[in-house]
Amino acid sequence: MSTDTGVPKISRVFYRIIYGDTDCGGVTYYAHYLRLFEIGRTELFRASGLTYREVEEKYALVLPVVEVYVRYRAPAHYDDLVEIETRISQLNSYKVRFDYRIFRDKKLLVEGFTLHVPVAKKTGKLTKFPACILQSLNSLYQSSKPEGLNE
Repeated sequence: MSTDTGVPKISRVFYRIIYGDTDCGGVTYYAHYLRLFEIGRTELFRASGLTYREVEEKYALVLPVVEVYVRYRAPAHYDDLVEIETRISQLNSYKVRFDYRIFRDKKLLVEGFTLHVPVAKKTGKLTKFPACILQSLNSLYQSSKPEGLNE
């Protein structure tokens, strides 16, 4: 699909590291980067015209993380302003993969991905994405991974 939908294919969100994000060594606690991934993913989702709340309430779906990968390259510190870059790199009827890169002043700090599957809220079973959700996500899909992301 090469038609331009006018929707950004990459989400960029800025976040300032707060004291509560850091560990006793003064750097961002390693697991906190997964929350930053979630911030980026939520905003990319919103750029498609959907929200997680709508997916849960209107379509009775949840999108659990079934796989995660994080590569730490340099630490973020208290009061750093970081940029969270998020894109979709894989998409089909049963899964979506979000790729992330986190920067400080254009320096790559962290990169990774999360893989999600659609699960029916009532039954807890794997299901297909409804066509309208798949279409919205497809408008954001980019098949190429960011440079340097080696699962």
